[in-house]
Amino acid sequence: MADPRFQPPYSEPPYPYGANPPYPSQPPQPYPPYVGSHWEGGAGYPYANYNENPYSNQNNPQNNNVSVEGGYRDDRFTASNFSDKNIRHRFIRKVYLTLSVQLLFTFGIVCVFCLVIPVRNWIRRNPWFYYLAYGVFLVTYLVLGCIISVRRKVPGNYICLTVFTLALSYMAGSIGAFYGAEAALIAVALTFALCICITLFATQTRIDFTLCSGLLFVFSCAVMLAGIAIMIVYFVLGPNKILQGVYGGVVTLLFGLYLAYDTQQIMGGREFELEPEEYIFGAMQLYVDVVFMFMAIAGITNAAS
Repeated sequence: MADPRFQPPYSEPPYPYGANPPYPSQPPQPYPPYVGSHWEGGAGYPYANYNENPYSNQNNPQNNNVSVEGGYRDDRFTASNFSDKNIRHRFIRKVYLTLSVQLLFTFGIVCVFCLVIPVRNWIRRNPWFYYLAYGVFLVTYLVLGCIISVRRKVPGNYICLTVFTLALSYMAGSIGAFYGAEAALIAVALTFALCICITLFATQTRIDFTLCSGLLFVFSCAVMLAGIAIMIVYFVLGPNKILQGVYGGVVTLLFGLYLAYDTQQIMGGREFELEPEEYIFGAMQLYVDVVFMFMAIAGITNAAS
């Protein structure tokens, strides 16, 4: 029997093994008052009842590093994004400024070769310079077209483009000297008008000429084979103005299609487009299209005269 002297001082039954002893509930104690200075606003988190529209500031120029499509945008790499209108416009200005200088120089050479009689006579007496210029044209065209590092690095790209322009200008001037001043000047006017029309059509039409590279290649091969056949006919039977006029029309059509194709690649917004670093290549392609169109039209006007 238990000793009554050792009875517990409380009347509640003992708590079971492993459980915590019950304690009477305590009222919640208030937080001590804040003795620091009052926060007057500024940087940090907003108030709990902050109701500003989180989308109202998305067009702020300070937040332009955030892109809806791609998240954070690093401005160091936007030069490779040709979809940027500012980059595209700068690229187009570079291409057409370079092309304008090339065409003005070529037009001056054609006028000198056609209108200055001593120069015209010298060109006619030395036709082998035309073939030399043709060889230089092919070499520089292949270098600029096939070696990316050459056409993208200054000043090598401008040096090659200058040599290329000199060679093709001599070829165009020689054609004008052989065909005569009247045929050459008419060809210049017709080429200018045709290029303006084709450029406007290529920029406005919904037809994507950049998808027709295979057809253009086949057409080019057919025109080249036809040209070889016509040369054989010339050597065997002599010159034929009808063949010359027909072939000139076919070549004009071919390079008109190339002009539309290259224009759409430069303007962008099509299936295939040039990168913004390819302004030398774009100007070279347009220049070749225009000059060869002039040569073909000069052949037509010479055959018709």
